[in-house]
Amino acid sequence: MDRVLIEALAVETVIGVYDWERTIRQRLVMDLEMATDIRAAAADDDLTHTLDYAAISARIQTFAEESHFELVEAFAERLAALLREEFGIPWLTMTVRKPGAVPEAAAVGVRIVRGSLETVSDAPA
Repeated sequence: MDRVLIEALAVETVIGVYDWERTIRQRLVMDLEMATDIRAAAADDDLTHTLDYAAISARIQTFAEESHFELVEAFAERLAALLREEFGIPWLTMTVRKPGAVPEAAAVGVRIVRGSLETVSDAPA
């Protein structure tokens, strides 16, 4: 199955469990891999036949700006559900990193997989 990628997308959001974290915006860095069949888009050179990574990235930015979560896990879960619903994404894997959260680590975070690859058509377009 084909995959559309968005790598190292940086967003600013309110995230964290400590009181001081609730008063600032912090950086999250995300990688997404989303299943789709790109053959129709490739054949017609038509954006409407594939996942629009610019529109998805913009929606992620808006979601992050409006969000106030304590846990990266909650942020990732809600965002994955929103993207799957709004963009009709049958399967995705998302990594959300919080750089600097642990001084000894470059980043901490979560990787989630949602949906099923079986729902993505493998038949020729």
